[in-house]
Amino acid sequence: MRKTRAKERRLLPDPKFNDVEVTRFVNHMMLDGKKTKALKIFYDAIAIVDEKIPEENGLDVWKKALLNVTPQVEVRSRRIGGATFQIPQPIRDSRKTSMAIKWMINFARKRNEKGMENKLAGEIISAYKEEGGAFKKKEDTHRMAEANKAFSHFRF
Repeated sequence: MRKTRAKERRLLPDPKFNDVEVTRFVNHMMLDGKKTKALKIFYDAIAIVDEKIPEENGLDVWKKALLNVTPQVEVRSRRIGGATFQIPQPIRDSRKTSMAIKWMINFARKRNEKGMENKLAGEIISAYKEEGGAFKKKEDTHRMAEANKAFSHFRF
């Protein structure tokens, strides 16, 4: 790359759970700079998860769900001699969590429930149970990497 790598910004922990991961998740979920609204949606979703899964803490369920959705490998396109190959590659940690967060939020937005907090709570619970859209996306990514393992010697 020509430019130097961008500096990693330090995030402040969120006010309720005092967790930096929650802040990162809320920042990805936020639209038009409305962070207070995004925080309220997240906290309401965690409260709904607490109600639906009483034997576990809502934040722990969310962390386990995020871990279940986090991919380990991805495929990247590489052109070699006129043909394009999908080459499986390991992902660095910051990108893993970023991909997991984005998938979870996008699939939560696509759910057919009323209100974003209900949609997010539903996606968290389904990811916790290893089902739902975000988990399926991770499985598909891993399946693609497994299918193209023969091309891994082309890694850049």
